[in-house]
Amino acid sequence: MNMQELVRKTRSYRRFHEDFNIGMEVLEGLVELARLSASARNLQPLKFMLCNQKDRNELIFPELGWAGYLQDWPGPIPGERPSAYIIILGDLTLTKTFGYDHGIATQSILLGATSLGLGGCIIGSAKRDRLREKLAIPDHFEILNVIALGKPKETVRIEPLGPDGDIKYWRDADGTHHVPKRALDELIVSI
Repeated sequence: MNMQELVRKTRSYRRFHEDFNIGMEVLEGLVELARLSASARNLQPLKFMLCNQKDRNELIFPELGWAGYLQDWPGPIPGERPSAYIIILGDLTLTKTFGYDHGIATQSILLGATSLGLGGCIIGSAKRDRLREKLAIPDHFEILNVIALGKPKETVRIEPLGPDGDIKYWRDADGTHHVPKRALDELIVSI
């Protein structure tokens, strides 16, 4: 798969085949991609909490917000929930600010997941204090984001932004997830 195809297929998936097992070696391989990615000042302040156990996943799931634009959808139902999570942490003993590091690491992880036939969703909307308590995350780690991972159980389509300019993603009656994207010529500024 070429790079453009890989990026096109790397969408935010929110429904998964929950019973699909993602082994710890796969999660470690995805973190290896993040480890090899760029880091501001080469500080490498990120740490990664990996989870692929059902009982631990059940602790994480209720603390996450799933789709802000889908107001009537509370998140995936049992059987469609992620089979693994990677929680990205910032080590406050190394720095107090993490800049873009976790965005770069997250994209590397998601591209790697797509290359393996998996999908994921970056979740920034989390009840961080409750996650910290439930998972016994030490105070010297800032919870930066959570990546939900699994075998996708939904179709996500990129489509042109409509004439109304509405950027909100939506689902049709068949459950297909539609993601409007601005046109390339709208993004490039001539100088």
